[in-house]
Amino acid sequence: MPTPTERIDHYFALAARPELEPYVAQFAPDAVVEDDGQTHVGIDGVRAWRRSVPGVSYGVRAVADTSTGSHVATTEISGDFPGSPVLLGFAFTFDDRGLISRLVIAP
Repeated sequence: MPTPTERIDHYFALAARPELEPYVAQFAPDAVVEDDGQTHVGIDGVRAWRRSVPGVSYGVRAVADTSTGSHVATTEISGDFPGSPVLLGFAFTFDDRGLISRLVIAP
C-alpha cells in the first residue's frame, strides 16, 4: 500500500487534471470534505464540490503527521483569483483501504 505521502502526491497530481472521476475515486464512499466554511459529504458531495473548484496549480511545500492520525500538506495554491498565490493546509485522513475519508482545507 502506498505511504501517506505517496497518496498525497497522487491526490495533487489528480487535482491538477481536468478529469473528475479519477479524482473522486480516491475518496471513501462516506468521505467528508471541509473547504471554505462548507462541508461536503459522500461521493456525490465531493463530486459537486470539486466541480466548483477553479483550475489552479498546487505546490506541496511540506507534509507532516499529526497526533490525530491525519497528515497535513502545506500547499501553495496559484491561479486566477484574488490574493494568489496562497498557502493552505490540506489535512488528510485515510481509511484502512488508503482512501481519503476526511479532507480539511484551511489557511
